[in-house]
Amino acid sequence: MGRTGHVLVVDDDKAVRAALRVNLKKAGHEVHLAPNARKALELLSGQPMDLVVTDVAMPGMTGLQLLAECRTHHPDVRVVVMTGYGSVEDAVGAMKAGADDYIIKPISREELLVIVEKALAEKALLAELVQLRQQVQERYGFENIIGCTPAMVEVYELIETVADTNALVLIQGPTGTGKELISQAIHYRSPRRNGPFVRVNCAALPEGLLESELFGHEKGAFTGAIRQHRGKFEQAHGGTLMLDEIGEIDSTTQVKLLRAIEAGEVTRVGGTGTLTVDTRVIAATNRDLRAEVAAGNFREDLFYRLNVFSIHVPPLTERKDDVPLLVRHFVKKFAEQHGRDPELSVSSTLLQRLVDYHWPGNVRELQHVIERAVILSRGEELAGIKLPEAPQGKEPAAEILPEGMTLQAALLEYERRVLIEALKAAGGVQAQAARDLGISRSNLNYRIGRLDIRVKDIVYE
Repeated sequence: MGRTGHVLVVDDDKAVRAALRVNLKKAGHEVHLAPNARKALELLSGQPMDLVVTDVAMPGMTGLQLLAECRTHHPDVRVVVMTGYGSVEDAVGAMKAGADDYIIKPISREELLVIVEKALAEKALLAELVQLRQQVQERYGFENIIGCTPAMVEVYELIETVADTNALVLIQGPTGTGKELISQAIHYRSPRRNGPFVRVNCAALPEGLLESELFGHEKGAFTGAIRQHRGKFEQAHGGTLMLDEIGEIDSTTQVKLLRAIEAGEVTRVGGTGTLTVDTRVIAATNRDLRAEVAAGNFREDLFYRLNVFSIHVPPLTERKDDVPLLVRHFVKKFAEQHGRDPELSVSSTLLQRLVDYHWPGNVRELQHVIERAVILSRGEELAGIKLPEAPQGKEPAAEILPEGMTLQAALLEYERRVLIEALKAAGGVQAQAARDLGISRSNLNYRIGRLDIRVKDIVYE
């Protein structure tokens, strides 16, 4: 049996109403009858309907007038019109006026059931789409950013201010502070909300692939380009493109990115023509781009083009009063997700420990800690949280240099040890090690060469 629903049949011919009622009921539908359009509107006001099947030519209010009333006052109801064989122009007029389909009399049972099921399926699909959009709004909207400290209130105000514009936005803040959430909130509160939201992690792609990923490539543009590829700018047409970790983009790609932003045009790798794109750009970085410009790692003209509207996201250490709110939010979220007690309590002692902790990984680290604790919890109280001890007192004084070692040599040795540990932790992936160290990949490569560090020896030792 196909999709069923509440169907209202409207026709001034009693025999037609009776025949349709029998056929629709046999197919499993709940059938309601009305001898005219006025009675149909009364029924629609008192009983939710999925579909109206109405004759066009009726005394008093016509089927087309009933269609207009439905579109104004009952927009969720689907409408199928019936018309005589010699009045096909009425059916065409009804479709232009917003009818979902039409049936020519005399009506065959098979045609009736196919058209009714199609109309009900389209209604269900539209309802699912509306629900999905609502879920997306809830998941990625304003409400998913938690915090009430003055610093976060300022962030909310900036989001509200810039969301309904087309301005470029630069979001700056440490790793794990929620820059992607803020980008999503801007997109889903903007006129582009029904367009795509596309994110690119610029640090995760090798320099040779980033240009192709952003701008696309033509078939045969390089070895392995076996088919044409639409870049992220094209994929985000009509929506928003988030360029995460934009401070990692190499100088060549920076030039092409500036042109794409300023002209609204891209050229695929291996292509000759330009493609016009309507894409809003939101950039995010954990670096101080002004400092990167001063160091020669980032183009000044690109920085000023991106820095039209800047939002700074504070680290969690600067918004300690938000920790209890975040904890309760994550407890509820992960309790529902992992089938734990949604009323899991958090003791005041544990909550204070969480507030006092320095959270080097910011909100993301807190989120992971709470998720693990929720999974481990079996009773009514949150458990299973282990945090490194916070540093106590002052840092120990620097050791005196070994005899014969200069300060410069000691600093170079220390720098070498730090880079080696970072490369080990990243499994030899230099982009990851650079992010962990808070420097650009080009800066890391320069230091590796200067200090004669062999990455392969570190990874496979």
